[in-house]
Amino acid sequence: MEKKLRVGILGATGMVGQRFITLLENHPWFEVVTVAASPRSAGRTYEEAAKGRWKMTTPMPEAVKGLIVKDVNDVDAVAPDVDFVFSAVDMSKEEIKAIEEAYAKTETPVVSNNSAHRWTPDVPMVVPELNPEHLAVIADQRKRLGTTRGFIAVKPNCSIQSYTPALHALRDFGIKTVVATTYQAISGAGKTFKDWPEMVDNVIPYIGGEEEKSEQEPLRIWGRVENGQIVKAESPVITTQCIRVPVSDGHTAAVFVDFEKKPSKEEIIERWNSFRGLPQELKLPSAPKQFIRYFEEDNRPQTALDRNYENGMGVCVGRLREDIVYDYKFVGLSHNTIRGAAGGGVLIAELLTAQNYITAK
Repeated sequence: MEKKLRVGILGATGMVGQRFITLLENHPWFEVVTVAASPRSAGRTYEEAAKGRWKMTTPMPEAVKGLIVKDVNDVDAVAPDVDFVFSAVDMSKEEIKAIEEAYAKTETPVVSNNSAHRWTPDVPMVVPELNPEHLAVIADQRKRLGTTRGFIAVKPNCSIQSYTPALHALRDFGIKTVVATTYQAISGAGKTFKDWPEMVDNVIPYIGGEEEKSEQEPLRIWGRVENGQIVKAESPVITTQCIRVPVSDGHTAAVFVDFEKKPSKEEIIERWNSFRGLPQELKLPSAPKQFIRYFEEDNRPQTALDRNYENGMGVCVGRLREDIVYDYKFVGLSHNTIRGAAGGGVLIAELLTAQNYITAK
């Protein structure tokens, strides 16, 4: 790419906004030129606004320190200077819906980490390796919004990335039933142990809204495009429990699955290790070379050892074995703030750029 696309980060001072900024440092296609946040942060340099709130383990990139934070609500001040935006704003669902549509209507594409538009019928919710064909609804969304360039695309919930890709690779065998329990890191709540000392030596067996998302969002990913909308799949039946555990980063899933045509263990592992999607074919900058990796060791994957597999963009699977109630059970792991959040958003933006949905203004 001769000239990098100009990127804005909405909600730049929060944990996911910070992750976007670190992942985009030295990106070959994209350059962060604008940061926007709440009115209380506006008018200060990014370094000043994020002082005492920087939650990444790597230093703040020098290129963003001096950027003056804009008021995220001042759409007309933010939109003209960028080719597209990443959205990680912390607002109510209705406020997020409104502000993301406002940006889209300025002919500014929005790649959102938020859940507000995940069930808007003409907004694609995408894991680029799994359902890139859903981007086709953007043409219909643009008709609704009255835009030629602007649109919204979203990524799904972070926890489902720990098991949905592994299941997706096995769909040819006819998945009937899935039982999954996710063990979710505290960064999924935007927290560190410094912010949330109550989580040390603790487990909380409830995360608001997570179980509904975990049961329904895979069905939307596996849905079909029909009359300019995405219609969710009717099967498989998925039931989940979502538990907060004292881990900094990395969501783990324990999964049980039944098939219509039960494969062999060797067939499953071969499907996982050989799985490739469109990002791998296109060799997108953030795409993992091997998306899914199966570990033969009994004690893998582990969050501390394996969450950064493929720079946090890969999915790790292990402990596949036959079960006495279901056909098989296994354990999955993904990095929740990289693949599950900002990194997944960056990969969506790369795919949208490669397919000319995002271009320079």
